[in-house]
Amino acid sequence: MDFIAGAIGGGLSTAVGYPLDTVKVRIQTENHYRGFWHCVQETYRTEKVRGFYKGVTASALAVSVVSSVSFGTYKNFLGALCKLRYGAADAKPSKLDVSLAGAAAGAARVVLTNPSEVAKVRMQTQRDPCPSSTHQPVSKPKYQGSLHCLKVIIKEEGFGGLYKGCSALLCRDCSASAVYFLSYSVLCDWLTPDGRNKPGFLVVLLSGGFAGVLAWGFGTPMDVIKSRMQVDESDQHKYKGLIHCVRESVRKEGAKVLFKGLGLNCIRAFPVNMVVFVTYEGVLRFSDHYMNKK
Repeated sequence: MDFIAGAIGGGLSTAVGYPLDTVKVRIQTENHYRGFWHCVQETYRTEKVRGFYKGVTASALAVSVVSSVSFGTYKNFLGALCKLRYGAADAKPSKLDVSLAGAAAGAARVVLTNPSEVAKVRMQTQRDPCPSSTHQPVSKPKYQGSLHCLKVIIKEEGFGGLYKGCSALLCRDCSASAVYFLSYSVLCDWLTPDGRNKPGFLVVLLSGGFAGVLAWGFGTPMDVIKSRMQVDESDQHKYKGLIHCVRESVRKEGAKVLFKGLGLNCIRAFPVNMVVFVTYEGVLRFSDHYMNKK
């Protein structure tokens, strides 16, 4: 049920946060936007509403699968760790246990996430061709959908192209996931009154929202590097690897480049992770209630 609940929560969260994610990626990878509102206005002016949802199909499916793996891995790893250390899977874990289980969940995500992240970033940064004033046929965009994008990447860059930015994504997800699950656990314990076994849904909403914000606070620098490495196509070769991408980005734009989209990530993270955790907890509690009635 942890896997199922995670999948449902992840899928619903995509619909909430995807438009802001598109704006975030464009700000991180392109220098001609003056800020958030300028990016929103330019995207809407040139591509209308669908410009904010480019690549959403692959992302929604991937996020559902990844969220399922993330929550399932976290709970099972935490149970195994508690059994190893305390003799019982349902023993109360320490903060270190929660952090290690969170990092393991982040690492498990990367194998599944990276290909869809590459396709998402390429789709989000692709511009629709502008109509010609000379009435010449408008050329088709390079990527005509998420699956087509994956096929083109494999054809031009090999299967290795699907794992561009993998090192940055691993750094991002391991650290952010550890912070994510630890902060959620600590906030739930802190906000839940004594005598209650489970946090109320308001506590889940607030804890989930703030956990997402804290996780993205830690994860944004590697998120910037990941996006830049993934948008680097085979004919560009701007970056030779993680360290080279960090050095080149900081050299050209200063250290502040590592925090591009930080505010946007945090704004997006709050409602998205409220949805993730309240759905996750709701599905688990519904299933427990249904099974107990049987």
